[in-house]
This record gives sequence, structure tokens and C-alpha cells, in this order.
Amino acid sequence: MVLGFLTAQSRLEFEVSSLKPNPSGNGVKGGCRGIDSHSASNAPIDIIPRGRCVISSALLSHMIAIAYRIQVQNIKGGPDWVRGTERFDVEAKAENPDATQEQLLSMLQNFLADRFHLQVHRETKETAGYSLVIAKNGPKLKEAAGEGKGGLKIAGAAIFKPDLIERKNLDQNSIIGTKISMSQFASALTDLPGVGPVIDNTGLESFYDFKLAWEPSESLSSVLQEQLGLRLNQQKVPVDVLVIDFAAKPSQN
Repeated sequence: MVLGFLTAQSRLEFEVSSLKPNPSGNGVKGGCRGIDSHSASNAPIDIIPRGRCVISSALLSHMIAIAYRIQVQNIKGGPDWVRGTERFDVEAKAENPDATQEQLLSMLQNFLADRFHLQVHRETKETAGYSLVIAKNGPKLKEAAGEGKGGLKIAGAAIFKPDLIERKNLDQNSIIGTKISMSQFASALTDLPGVGPVIDNTGLESFYDFKLAWEPSESLSSVLQEQLGLRLNQQKVPVDVLVIDFAAKPSQN
């Protein structure tokens, strides 16, 4: 089934949008900010006004990853330039400043379909990965209390590209979670360089506050067990893959 097309009545579109080439860019930044959105890392999307998508220095593969909430490495197919050196800046605004994150991402999907003639479909495949489970002596997690949004902050030059570029937090890597489910934590571990896909098999259904910190030379698996009472078991895991059926270079604005 090809994704990215809705009926005329339900198709969500930006009120105003622009796409410009960025020949000097290096390092994608930005995203979409809905009224209900919060960052899954410490990417600086808080400076983006609500109801907008602002993305700079992005390959088409980066834009697809944002629009479809999928890891870049799980985007398959398409012409070479999709992952090459052709980068773009996107600025887009919804008519309703209170648009939700899902609405903005749907608009971004349709924007990519219009400007790049993008057509994609989803597949599921088994690949080498990890199962996040409870360690032998039980979890060392504090259940979250109180109201307010949850979120994750990821820092450290070895695991977070902006910190490497800006030469910050070179001595230690860290993940700080506030009101986070174990499935969200597993997704965050999946995002770390060199880890691969992680699925949650802890059976823990609450939300938790925690901090995980480790030196670049330390084993993430050992630190997880020592600090949080969790463990990574190697196994085959199902992974969603987005396959590009068609993409064409865009015309200029």
C-alpha cells in the first residue's frame, strides 16, 4: 500500500510553506512543533513556534524520518540523491497554530508528496537487535509523580551529534528521563549510535524518572544493569521499514 495520499476532504496541508536548497549546510536541525509535542531528546525544537515545521540542512531522508517518525537507517530504496549531498531548508506554517504534532507530521508527509512526488510504503522485517528486560536483582527505577509533561534529554559527544559539533559534554554520556515509559526508553536506546533496534520486554507499565550516565569507554549494557537494574539481551526483533517507491528532485520555489 502506498502511503502519503488522503482524500480531498481530509488531506491536511500547510497554509504557507517553502523549500529552498542549502548547498553549504552540514548537520540537520529542527523539526515540527505541535501544541502537544515535546522533544524526545534535547534537540532545540522549543525555539520553533507552535504550529510550524522548521527544518534546516536536511537530506530528503532526514525529512522522511521526521515526517514518518522512523529511523533514517530504516528508510530503504529510492535514488542515491535521497541520501546524498543535496540538502534543503523547510519552513512551513499550519493555518491553526494549535495544530497537534500528528497533524503537522501529516502536513509534512503531504508536503513531501507534493514537492518531491514522494511515494512510500511500510514493511516489517526481522533484524538483529536487543530486548530490554529486567536484570536478575530487579529494576532500580523511581516511579514518576505529579503532573506535567515527560521528556528525555540526551547529552554527550559520543552519542549526541550537536554536542560533538559544539564540543560540549565530552567527558560523559547521559540520558535523563522524566515521566518516561519503558517503550519510550527503548526507542531512545535505539537512537544511540552503534546500538541498533531495541524493543521493550520489561513488562513495566508505569512511567519513571531516572538518570543514566556513563563514560565513552564503558559498556552501555553493564551501566544499564548497574544503575537501572535493566539488561539488554541480543535477539532478532521486528523493525518497521519505510520503502521509497518513487521520489523526484523538486522544482525551485
